[in-house]
Amino acid sequence: MDNRFLLRNLKQLDGRQVNIEIASGRIVRVVEGEDGAAQSASDGVAGFSADIGTIDCGGAYVSSGWIDMHVHAFPAFDPYGDEIDEIGVKQGVATIVDAGSCGADRIGELAASGGSAKTNLLAFLNISRIGLSRIDELSQLEWLDGERVREAISRYPDFIVGLKARISRSVVGDSGIAPLRVARELSASTGLSLMVHIGSAPPAIEEVLSYLREGDIVTHYLNGKPNNLFDAEGRPIPALLDALGRGVRLDVGHGTASFSFRVAEAAKRHGIGLHTISSDIYRGNRLNGPVYSLANVMSKFLYLGYSLQEVVAAVTSGAAQWLGRPELGRIQAGGSRASDGI
Repeated sequence: MDNRFLLRNLKQLDGRQVNIEIASGRIVRVVEGEDGAAQSASDGVAGFSADIGTIDCGGAYVSSGWIDMHVHAFPAFDPYGDEIDEIGVKQGVATIVDAGSCGADRIGELAASGGSAKTNLLAFLNISRIGLSRIDELSQLEWLDGERVREAISRYPDFIVGLKARISRSVVGDSGIAPLRVARELSASTGLSLMVHIGSAPPAIEEVLSYLREGDIVTHYLNGKPNNLFDAEGRPIPALLDALGRGVRLDVGHGTASFSFRVAEAAKRHGIGLHTISSDIYRGNRLNGPVYSLANVMSKFLYLGYSLQEVVAAVTSGAAQWLGRPELGRIQAGGSRASDGI
């Protein structure tokens, strides 16, 4: 059964009107411009068949499918795990990027689970082969196996989008900055950029930033812990400005304890960000807060005074650009699932 219908009278973020035809759950046609709103459905809409079923959306906004660049979607891990579709399409998110739940030991299981989900799934590979099976995964350098990392990337080249290193005290233990040195070497040998989690010291944030290069991502950049990216007066530290000058990108990674309104206000005041807004969502902070959903996190940036266009760009075109998949950042026909485009 074709199950074809038309979503009419939609509004893009720049105010332009658009009509979208759906068939069997996929976008088959997108027509911009005025649709003759005064016409009845039976009169048809310019460019579409008169007998197609129509849904008048009343000027509701439409965007390309949202991308959450930092989630934890491997349900076997506790506390940092959840079901793919529970944090994907059921939250209105078309594409999720697992942020290092799995290392080489179990990345194949995560990749396989994405095949049966309705949500598009991509992943950062944890540089520790054990991933988040325990929360100090970088405390033992023997768990950092470069050969296994390269093998996993070779096996899943379209699935793995980067490398993940959680560089904070509770994760690295006595290893200090050494895991980030290893991550930098692996990035050079594989050609994949790093996503680096920041948190409590040691290592000091200035030392962490000194290892990052163009295309790398700092996640949790708005955390309010003492080892953060802004000084006591709310000014960006020089090391942050230097990193931004090198092309390092910033990701929100809200999470349970990695977002501070005070720091977020300072960042906006000094023109820092937005690159990508992400949730760092998993079962506990989805059900019990403070995350709940990517939409809930986005609403905080509207409250902070960012425009709707800026906020939506941070979960569409901004994320798609970093992923090197610009088709994810625009509404398009040609076989896309409806959830990828609206």
